[in-house]
Amino acid sequence: MATRGQPISIICLSFFLILLLLHPHACTARKFRGTMAGFMNVELGRLYHLDKIYQLGDSISDTGNLVLESPHGSGFLFTRPPYGETTFGKPTGRCSNGLLMVDYFATAFGLPYLEPYKKAHANFKHGVNSAVAGATALSEEALKAKIITNPATNSSLSVQLEWMASHFNSTCHTKEGCWEMLRNALFFVGEIGGNDYNYGFVQRKTLDELTGLVPDVVQSITDAVRRVIGFGARRVIVPSNFPIGCLPIYLSSFHTNNSAAYDEKHCLKDLNNFAEIHNEVLKASINVLKKEYPYVDIVYGDYYNAYLWLLSHAKRLRFGRNSLQKACCGSGSGPYNFDPRKMCGAEGVSACPNPDKYISWDGIHSTQRAYKYIAGYLLRSILPQMRMFHL
Repeated sequence: MATRGQPISIICLSFFLILLLLHPHACTARKFRGTMAGFMNVELGRLYHLDKIYQLGDSISDTGNLVLESPHGSGFLFTRPPYGETTFGKPTGRCSNGLLMVDYFATAFGLPYLEPYKKAHANFKHGVNSAVAGATALSEEALKAKIITNPATNSSLSVQLEWMASHFNSTCHTKEGCWEMLRNALFFVGEIGGNDYNYGFVQRKTLDELTGLVPDVVQSITDAVRRVIGFGARRVIVPSNFPIGCLPIYLSSFHTNNSAAYDEKHCLKDLNNFAEIHNEVLKASINVLKKEYPYVDIVYGDYYNAYLWLLSHAKRLRFGRNSLQKACCGSGSGPYNFDPRKMCGAEGVSACPNPDKYISWDGIHSTQRAYKYIAGYLLRSILPQMRMFHL
């Protein structure tokens, strides 16, 4: 459906370009990929007058900040092979075997991969990636008040927002200048919040206790959306939480012989229901923000259903039938190839010979190929909800 008065023909064209770019099994895609890829990227960027992307978030989006901010960054497992092997031939600070969704979003709009904020002498002409692996939506102090600690980083969402403010203060200088500079920019506020719950689970919090944390986490995300709008953002994507009950780390940690605990996709029902609670509260908050800022496109990024869609279509997309919820890179004798005591990147832990057959890379994060399909699903969902341009 065309929205906000956009011509149906333009909407259809944008879908066509996305499908060509991100659907490798379509006959048309195979025929035109080599000759049309550059044109498609440029055209999609032109259609939406989009020239910059700004990313806040955690390991789903981090392209190197955690490594760069830490004096002992090389000690993180994801800084070691086989991370990054598929595309870069070496680890880059990305928690995958190659590209992340933010990389595919940039490619779809004809933009270069986003440089991490902490990189010295980086080129930020087309946006900045402020996401930090391990980051939380709540501040360090707010988490401690809930008796939860973050063992990875203090660069929570509020810290990342300060980085963003510092960047804009040094580049556009005035509020009017920022509004002009960001007129055609796209902001991602997340995915963020998943680690607030992850650390809670690891530190023995119950589902009821973490459900009580949801309003605080969503409020932090909501405040962040208001702040980026204050910077001058006019297009904001607010991603949901993933169906965590489908991830090898949780399937392994909460394994049970009770078949009633699992759904038809063999995901843990209680954990997915918890993720949906977060997502429903987040959607309600986004609806409030839309009324508060009618001149801004604020779009819910449905990462939850994008992941479930991938599981449902895995066979048609040629993922391995027996590897949908099994880590490509990991260890362990169970069905999920995941052991928290010896994870991907640790000595003696190897990756599967063909990561393209797997959805999960390391039991927590997805493979490059899985991220590609999730990004394609999200673009098809998000673009009709955005205006082509802003005056």
